[in-house]
Amino acid sequence: MNVPIARDFWTVLEPLHSVTYFSPECIDGNKDVGLRGFWMGYFGSRGAPLGPVPAGVIEASFYGFHPARVRRAVPDAWTFASPESILRMRAAAAAKALRRVAPEIDEVAAEAVPRLRAAVEAADAAGRVLFAANRDLPLPDDPVAALWQLATTLREHRGDGHVAVLTAEGLNGLEANVLASATGNVPAELVFQSRGWSQDDWDRATAALAARGLVMKDGKGATGTGHILKADIERRTDALATPPYQALDDPESLYRLLVPLARAVAEHGEMPFPNPIGLPRPTS
Repeated sequence: MNVPIARDFWTVLEPLHSVTYFSPECIDGNKDVGLRGFWMGYFGSRGAPLGPVPAGVIEASFYGFHPARVRRAVPDAWTFASPESILRMRAAAAAKALRRVAPEIDEVAAEAVPRLRAAVEAADAAGRVLFAANRDLPLPDDPVAALWQLATTLREHRGDGHVAVLTAEGLNGLEANVLASATGNVPAELVFQSRGWSQDDWDRATAALAARGLVMKDGKGATGTGHILKADIERRTDALATPPYQALDDPESLYRLLVPLARAVAEHGEMPFPNPIGLPRPTS
């Protein structure tokens, strides 16, 4: 692979994970289990491995969301559906969605699950709260649900490392979103829609980043320094996410095995491109 191995795996594991946000099976599953509205479903299902935690834990670990958006959903979510009931639902709903969009997935899962499990077992959990919470869940007996859970666990491993890098650079969640938008990774309107920030919030964060020389004062793009910092953040995120894949005997063949699944999810059209995650459309 001619780009960092962890970044390659991100481009194939993230689409598999993302059906939990975009597929009707998973959105309906959140509703059926008792969660009310899209955002309670999002925070409740993604946060369920942590247990019935208060809003502050979700704010800190999810990063990037306006606190008010989190607090409208948590901790109320746990009064409508227990984390245990959500966990029983979410992998099964994701497996149903994946079978619909990628009918060949059962055959792939039989080969991929033990190899992804080895990557998870090789990963360091220190400082990675969402990864550790997902890693410690029992792996579903259904191989496609297990594939989804392992993809989720590894994407949270990468995400936890990304948050650590952003924090080390002195970027709060909103500033990280503004920088990502200014460097062309995520359209600003998607951040407003998905993360809950106001224009006033955005303008204040833009001014703070402009004072650091990272974005233009008018907010219309990043400076050269901002582009360099963003590229370095991505490089360091990739480096922190790499060790689990280096532990595999033949990571490249596993990556190639997963590419058609990721492409099937992307081509089905439920996951938008561009998206708030900043994930590019799978191409190889």
